[in-house]
Amino acid sequence: MQTVTASDINIVDLGPPDAVEAQRLSQQEAWPHRLEDWQFLLEISQGFGAVCDGKLMGTALLTPYGDTAATCNMIIVDPAMRGLGVGRRLVEKLLERAGGRECRLIATQSGLPLYEKLGFVATGEIRQYQGIVSAASIDAEVAEVTYADLPELIAFDAAAQGLDRRALMKLLIEEKPFLLSRDQNGLRGFASCRPFGRGHILGPLVARDEEALRTLLAASIARHDGKFLRVDLTDAAADVALVEAAGLAHVGGGIAMTRPGAQGATPYGGGRVYALASQALC
Repeated sequence: MQTVTASDINIVDLGPPDAVEAQRLSQQEAWPHRLEDWQFLLEISQGFGAVCDGKLMGTALLTPYGDTAATCNMIIVDPAMRGLGVGRRLVEKLLERAGGRECRLIATQSGLPLYEKLGFVATGEIRQYQGIVSAASIDAEVAEVTYADLPELIAFDAAAQGLDRRALMKLLIEEKPFLLSRDQNGLRGFASCRPFGRGHILGPLVARDEEALRTLLAASIARHDGKFLRVDLTDAAADVALVEAAGLAHVGGGIAMTRPGAQGATPYGGGRVYALASQALC
């Protein structure tokens, strides 16, 4: 068998036609992403692939949020290509494409050393819960999002995240359930759910306070009774009793990291992010 060297691997642009091969790589890692999940990501992201002898052997996506920030995600290298610096080359291409943007990602323990060398700093911990929901019905004051709500949701999300995620929000509003909560002071928060992996993923969940968090979390969970649900919680969601009571188990997570950019993304307050859209989209 011919020995592969770093010079045998080319970094190329990755696009929607590569979704099938990209999914093959994620399946090798036991990641749950369906073909539809890859297509969803590629619709709003810019990608790079590592190719050797005509075969896709690595992936990396940059999901830009306006001119100030982006997430780096779906960084995968085939086991046969590891030790050749492929992962570093892919991430460097993402950072080059990001320009002056602040970059965020969710790292595994194995990826942590590389990201630290490239200027990323740990900012928090993400806890992943999943399972078949067993939830009692609840009487919560929530409503289904409509297109008329979209501008307000985009502004609320941007204030909490410091990210311009309007392209993502326009896709999420097509998915159900997408719930919001209001009171006399206006929007209290929102929670999106969409098909993902083995079932559905709950997030992003952005709320003004913990009472709004519990309302939106309980209402979203109740709408998936008997179904598989995943939620990636941030450090802000300190109390997970409601999640565990619904039958969701802690199965791991990751480390939130940020690489400061010349154009920093600044949250303005008014809400906190309690659950991620996904570990790829943050």
